[in-house]
Formats: sequence, C-alpha cells, structure tokens
Amino acid sequence: MSFAGMGGRRGRVTQAGLHLGLIVACLAVLMPIVWVTRVAVVPASMSYSPGLLPQVSSENFEALFAGRFPRSYLNSLIVAAGSVILAMPFAVTLGYAFARFGTAGRVGRFSVLATQMLPPVALVLPAFAILRSLHLTDSLFGLTLVYAALNLPFLTWIMMGFFRGIPVDLEWAAMTDGATAAQAFRIVVLPTALPGIAAAGVLGFILSWNEFLFALVLSGPRTATIPVALAGLQTSNGVQIGTVAAGVVLAVLPLIVASRFIQRFIVEGLTFGAVK
Repeated sequence: MSFAGMGGRRGRVTQAGLHLGLIVACLAVLMPIVWVTRVAVVPASMSYSPGLLPQVSSENFEALFAGRFPRSYLNSLIVAAGSVILAMPFAVTLGYAFARFGTAGRVGRFSVLATQMLPPVALVLPAFAILRSLHLTDSLFGLTLVYAALNLPFLTWIMMGFFRGIPVDLEWAAMTDGATAAQAFRIVVLPTALPGIAAAGVLGFILSWNEFLFALVLSGPRTATIPVALAGLQTSNGVQIGTVAAGVVLAVLPLIVASRFIQRFIVEGLTFGAVK
C-alpha cells in the first residue's frame, strides 16, 4: 500500500472519530432536554415509566397554570426586558468611551469588569438594605434596578469589544464632511454597532431571566420570577417533578428564541467590519 493511500485512510479514520465524538457530545447535551420534555408531557404517575412517550397528557401544564406560574412568567419578562432597557444606554456610552478614548485607563476599565467577578452572595445583602431604605423591596422596579446594575459591567465590556471592531476612519470621514463628534457617533457608529447592541441586549436578557439568588431575597409571592416559582414547586409529598418539568420547558422557550436571535446578530457583528 502506498504512503498516499495510508495517509488517506488515516485521514478518513480521524474524520470518522471526530464525527463520532461530536455525535456523542450532542447526545450528552440533548438527552437532558429530551428527558425533561418527556416528563413534562406525560401524566405525573408515569414520569418514571419505561418508554419514550407511554401516554401524552397536558396534566402537568394544567397544574402549572392553575397556580402562580403565569404571574411569575410575566414578572420575569418585565424584569428581564426592563433591566436591558435600563442598562444598555449606559453600556453603549461607557463601552464607546472605553474603546475610543481609553477613559479611566486600564485600572478603571478593569475595575468595572472586576465588579462582575464578585460573588453574588456578597452583594445580595447590601442590595436588600438599599432597596429596603428606598421602600422598593418586593417590587418589580427594585428588582429591575438591581439586575440592570448587575449586568452593566458585562454589557459594557461586550460593547467595548464591538466598538473596537468598528474602524475609526468612518468617524473621521464623517467629521471631515462637517459632522461633530456627537453626530458621527449617532449617525455612523450607532447604526454600525446595531448587531453588537442587539447581541448584548439578548445576553443581558438571558442573564436576568436565569438569575435566582437576588430574586429569591428581593422578591415576594407577588413579584417572584420563574426561577423562584420553579423552586417553590415542592410540597409535603416531595417535588412535583412533572410540574417542574413543564415549567422548565416553558422557561426555556424564550431562551431558545433568544439564542437563535443572538447567533445571527453576533455573526453579523463580527463580519461587518471585515466587509466594510
């Protein structure tokens, strides 16, 4: 057998091994999702029965909507969307200042990111004390403010990376044509950075949607979000596994849509500079 034939055979074996590894990795990721979906759509008495779908039923979803879950779902939507709306204007302006002017120096920029590295348990009690002094505990507005503050450093660094990818020559060309620096930012930079703004906004929405500790401490029965509502599905007889699975399926749906959305905008943001 020639060396070329041996090399081609070895390459095919390597490629087959890579594909097999990817298939195993995909199955490892998908199996928990399949199992949760299966438990959600079968009666609670058949949650551990053999077979993929021994009997399809909406029993778990009906039990879920009979309680406070719809209210918690709406609370999560309001808080997650509100925190993004509050945080993004600050993230955009800070990210632009860091990227273009080096505002605050390296130490200042790192300090902004370092606040994101603090453990949440070290921040939840001060946040509770501040909100209590402002009479904002057990309120959606107070939780929205906290989430916006928590996500701001992360969103700022994301926007700083996108602004660094936009050629500064575009702004110089606009100012050469008579635009001021503010007009160049508004007319040239912001439209160019829209994919990055959209991607950062979706990431901020996901972070707020999944947050549990602050929602547990700062909210009450009326303002509980989805993670707190799912944690509360526990009775004296144990965890209502079917109802929890139904809640997880519904909670994941917006994240699946957001993931698809953010994938498209991240690709656009990364390739836009190269195309220009």
